[in-house]
Amino acid sequence: MDPRERNPGQEAVEAKGWLAANRWLILRRTSQLGLLLLFLLGPWFDIWIVKGNLASSLTLNTLPLTDPLLLLQELLAGQWPVSTAFIGAAIVLTFYFLVGGRVYCSWVCPVNLVTDSADWLRRRLGLRGGARFERATRYWMLGAVLMLALVTGTLAWEWINPVSMVFRGLIFGMGLAWFMVAAIFVFDLAVSRRGWCSHLCPAGAFYGLLGRGALLRVTADRREACDDCLDCFVVCPEQQVIRPALKGTGKGIGPVILSGECTNCGRCIDVCAQDVFHFTTRFNNHPPLVGHDEKSEVLP
Repeated sequence: MDPRERNPGQEAVEAKGWLAANRWLILRRTSQLGLLLLFLLGPWFDIWIVKGNLASSLTLNTLPLTDPLLLLQELLAGQWPVSTAFIGAAIVLTFYFLVGGRVYCSWVCPVNLVTDSADWLRRRLGLRGGARFERATRYWMLGAVLMLALVTGTLAWEWINPVSMVFRGLIFGMGLAWFMVAAIFVFDLAVSRRGWCSHLCPAGAFYGLLGRGALLRVTADRREACDDCLDCFVVCPEQQVIRPALKGTGKGIGPVILSGECTNCGRCIDVCAQDVFHFTTRFNNHPPLVGHDEKSEVLP
């Protein structure tokens, strides 16, 4: 394996400094751990800023937030939620419509810490290959979760949902949650790269659908400066979203990544020494001028 594949972003560190080359990663970890702490302050220290969990919560006894996927399961199961659940779901839907549905995966979900760690170790060990899944697999998983609620009349998925299990474990004792965390880590490390988040997780599928029309996007607006180092491709949890925007594959393709599967994690921005990528809106997707020569395509 090319040493750069084991440590992508080294050139960016040398060009921009360590902090600038890890800025969005640091902010993501701060967001993930900070949200966990907010939820745990109550049961651990009796400081009730937020009550509940990522599925359903009440902040400062005023702001309700509800996972739209949970609400959908409840409706299919024949359970009629309280009115604040609909308000909370509407707030969450609006937020993720603006910033991108799979921002949940990269900035909120605690399981992302596990899968990112597995991917880091996989690169350090030089592991390649593994099981391959169709991209549609997670959407089939989402369909199965919804069908399960409809058929059983229960929220059966929430009992084995890794996020729910981790939250329950942190409050009442990890128990089986440790097994779930370890299973996802080993699966991503030894069986399939980014197997859980990128191929199987039904929540990721749901928020990917939600985020297809999101306003906040990553753009390769300086793609002419790309030197084909592949660092962005190595770190991206959804590698298939990069090529169209970066290489303009297709007539009139602009530099903005429009795929709902993009997690807006910002790692491509961090690791690029040439500052090819930036955050923008979907409205800045101006394709190159007719006749403009694009760089050769090297990305897989």
